[in-house]
Amino acid sequence: MLLIRSLIFFLGMCIFSFIVFLFAMLTALFPSNIRYKIISQWAIFNIWWLRITCNITTKVIGKENIPISACVIISNHQSTWESFAFQTIFTQQSWVLKRELLWIPVFGWGLALLKPIIINRGDKLKALKKVIKQGVARIQENIFVVIFPEGTRQPYGQLGNYQRGGIAIAQKAGCDICPIYHNAGKLWPKGSFIKYPGTITVVIGKPISITGKSATILTQEVKEWTEKKSSETYSERPLHN
Repeated sequence: MLLIRSLIFFLGMCIFSFIVFLFAMLTALFPSNIRYKIISQWAIFNIWWLRITCNITTKVIGKENIPISACVIISNHQSTWESFAFQTIFTQQSWVLKRELLWIPVFGWGLALLKPIIINRGDKLKALKKVIKQGVARIQENIFVVIFPEGTRQPYGQLGNYQRGGIAIAQKAGCDICPIYHNAGKLWPKGSFIKYPGTITVVIGKPISITGKSATILTQEVKEWTEKKSSETYSERPLHN
């Protein structure tokens, strides 16, 4: 049954994605905020469709902590679910994407219209400089910047090393950091086609000021907050273990 539900979700997601991103081509000359509102309907649909087909709901704690002005969102990295859910929680945002994603017909072209930060992972130093430069530019345009400092998705209940790219953007842009923790990997595991019913919990922390703090201290503060929320949320093993 889980396989069938997951397959139905996947098919619906693909069909709706094609329709939305095909339509998105017509918005190329629109202002970026208008394009975002139109294309983000893809994410809104997918979260709704996930609830209908796989019985996965979302509980958001701390929504009142979201800053009015754009800042750097630093989140743990567990699941494809993040790609949809964050668009339903925050206003216009930009993500770091590998350039190969833009080569996908229709889908990739639609992503390009959302002003992502495109990098070539083959040149790490150049990629980091580009992330910082374009990340600051997005903040100045009042666009939130989403950063996953672990780089790659981690299994549920684990945290990888936190890199400092997001911290560097915040320091150079002079903005706060909004820490996020979620346990989506419990129901939609890394690399898994099967999805498990239940509620995904998202915790939004109070903004962290960069004033008077080094990159090392800020990175430690964000990770320690995330570890604390992880231990509070990691109350039971994944349902499929």
